Amino acid sequence: MTRAIRKHLGDFIALAALFAISIAVTAYIVSQQESRPYFPFIEKPPYRIKAQFSDAQAVVPGQGQTVRVAGVEVGKISGVEPKNGVAVVTMDLNRDMIDNHELQVRSDATAQMRPRTGLKDMFIELDPGTSGHILKQGGTIPVQNTEPDVNPDEFLSSLDADTRSYLQLLINGLGEGFKNRGNDLNATFKALGPTQEDLKRIASAIAARHTQLARLVHNYGDLTNTLANTDGDIQRLVNSSNDVLSAFAQENQNISSAVAKLPSTLAATRTTLAKVGPYSDLLRTSLESLRPAFRQLDVTNHQVLPFVTEAFPIIRDQIRPFVQVARPYVQDLRPAAHGLRVATPDLVQVLYELNRFFNMLAFNPAGNHGVPSSCASAGGCSGSDAATAAQRQSPYLFWVGWVTHLSDSLFSTSDSRGPFRRALFGVTCDTIKSQLNTNLGQAGPIGPGLQGAAAGVEQTLFGLSNAITGAGICTPGFNP
Repeated sequence: MTRAIRKHLGDFIALAALFAISIAVTAYIVSQQESRPYFPFIEKPPYRIKAQFSDAQAVVPGQGQTVRVAGVEVGKISGVEPKNGVAVVTMDLNRDMIDNHELQVRSDATAQMRPRTGLKDMFIELDPGTSGHILKQGGTIPVQNTEPDVNPDEFLSSLDADTRSYLQLLINGLGEGFKNRGNDLNATFKALGPTQEDLKRIASAIAARHTQLARLVHNYGDLTNTLANTDGDIQRLVNSSNDVLSAFAQENQNISSAVAKLPSTLAATRTTLAKVGPYSDLLRTSLESLRPAFRQLDVTNHQVLPFVTEAFPIIRDQIRPFVQVARPYVQDLRPAAHGLRVATPDLVQVLYELNRFFNMLAFNPAGNHGVPSSCASAGGCSGSDAATAAQRQSPYLFWVGWVTHLSDSLFSTSDSRGPFRRALFGVTCDTIKSQLNTNLGQAGPIGPGLQGAAAGVEQTLFGLSNAITGAGICTPGFNP
């Protein structure tokens, strides 16, 4: 063996070189293949998850069909199989991206089947999700979170005959319109360059707000679910709104009248606000003056707090029960107070007239200045001085007291038959004599014996002979 190698050393070296070159070329070709398997002990095993699709048409594992996130390749399609009426597609994701947390597929992830070319070279556009839990190795995205590819024949079959005819005419018209218009179309696309730049910025902003949009969609879903659970309340709200709007419709004329009066009201408001301007200036000064008082309110409240603490039990246990008991009477007192308010002007006038009446009773025009000096002495006055004093100081109250004194004198003495009425009888001596002579003359003619008897009666009954004649009371200068 060694002799043969030495003999054909040049050929052996050439064969070894060709073998090494073939292995290198093979390794390069395999490394550049999209559908190559991973090499154990050299590469990490892929992160494998599954997705359920209602239709997995043109999905062929091993043909380099990829899995993309936002247009970036993150894995390959490694298998597809039917299960329970759906197609389960196996996706091998990049392990390094998973381990570095650059890619985290969650339970709310979505997947869309899309063709890369018109030859149905399929790939899966994966949305990793934002709010669900992280899918573990071998996890599955449910069919309600996936969308299959739609074939043109499926789209066209959903159209009716007329719509398909119109669409055919439209496409033919577009073909005729773009025929020999390539340069013009190219110029149009070039003119749309700035628009494309703006659209790119918009797309970038939307991509930056992808999380917020996802949260918005999620919150909107929660809102719609809540509304679906409260359809009865929404129905009542709609019915109530209908009633309110019907009431507004019935009050259309009144609302129109109110709107018609609104301009004048606004004009009056404008005038009022213009007049309130000076008041606001004064109010600012007043508020500035009141600021020290407001600053002292806290101190005052702390000082009043002991009084309030002491008064609270009294108000609660005494005043409040009294108010509760007095409340019915106060309600009954309201009509009386109303009537008293109506009668108060007349009552004031009556009291005024009574005051005048009592002033007239107590009025003394002369006072003590009209009393003679003889009456002002200790011995009093008599005769003409007394009459003069009575005339000079005689208010109505004096006569009221005089009448009261006389009335008391009239009824001060009584016996078993009743009170004695006192009387004052005054006569002169000439009147007594004349009365006696008149009475004796009316007695008629009498005999001598009877005349003597009459004289005896006069002396006996009246006892006036000695009193009238002789040294009696009728004698001039009589002084008992």
